[in-house]
Amino acid sequence: MAATRTLKSPPGAGSLYPRAVFGTFALPLLRKVPVLGPKAPKGLPDLELALDQVTIDPAHVADYARVCGFDLRDELPATYLHNVAFPLAMALMTDSSFPFGVIGLVHLENRIEQRRPVRVGEKPSVRVRAANLRDHSAGRQFDVIAEATIDGEVVWVDTSTYLRRGGGTGKKEGGKKEERPTPPEPEAIWDVPGDIGRKFGAVSGDRNPIHIHPLTAKALGMPTAIAHGMWLKARCLAALERHLPDAFTIEVRFKKPVLLPAKVGFSTERRKDGIDFALWGVRKQVPHLEGSVTFHS
Repeated sequence: MAATRTLKSPPGAGSLYPRAVFGTFALPLLRKVPVLGPKAPKGLPDLELALDQVTIDPAHVADYARVCGFDLRDELPATYLHNVAFPLAMALMTDSSFPFGVIGLVHLENRIEQRRPVRVGEKPSVRVRAANLRDHSAGRQFDVIAEATIDGEVVWVDTSTYLRRGGGTGKKEGGKKEERPTPPEPEAIWDVPGDIGRKFGAVSGDRNPIHIHPLTAKALGMPTAIAHGMWLKARCLAALERHLPDAFTIEVRFKKPVLLPAKVGFSTERRKDGIDFALWGVRKQVPHLEGSVTFHS
């Protein structure tokens, strides 16, 4: 069982991002000199970070809803608690026991299971841990798992899968190069503004430089700033929220990044037990996101 470290308050971005830079660039160099730094961990830490009885700010929920396109309700959007868990995830991934630097990690997938709605006045307790380190064709991948409980009941589970590039198997799934399918006819076309990274960073706490400004994104190897994957997911969820039951699972796979500003097409396909959906670039018709919602019976 993982050791649990309960924090009195969420870690602040002012300390997390300097630690992220240090852990990505300086710490690996120090680890090469044993007298200067600890040896690199071989696996994921047996550690869980926790916040108990988190107070949800209604004004912040309203700001988040506005940026992502949700209606204002007493119930939290299913993606909202990801923001509460995010500082814990960052603290975990910048801990000296974590084997990888944060900067350069690729967010591959996200799965959220909402077992029941969480209301603004409730005070969930949140736990975050890392698990399931495994091989990937381009490197190593792992999951960051967050759970929210209320009165001992698990009401929400979030699993983010990240890739650390380098030293991968080199084997593509299926063994063949995938052909790009024809984009479906969009039901809606959304203009994604160039400043959405700054706006979403302000309400989510994720101020990764790759999302904030073209210059900082270029310094990290991108041609310009890119949209947050979790904003894309939230925007899709907002478009679907009126069709969803109280309990459901929403999964997404992030494809090509959305270079800002952009114009994207949103499409859906109904299933008996849910909805499949996708986001495509309108101009170059590249896939940005594929996802599904499965209704709980």
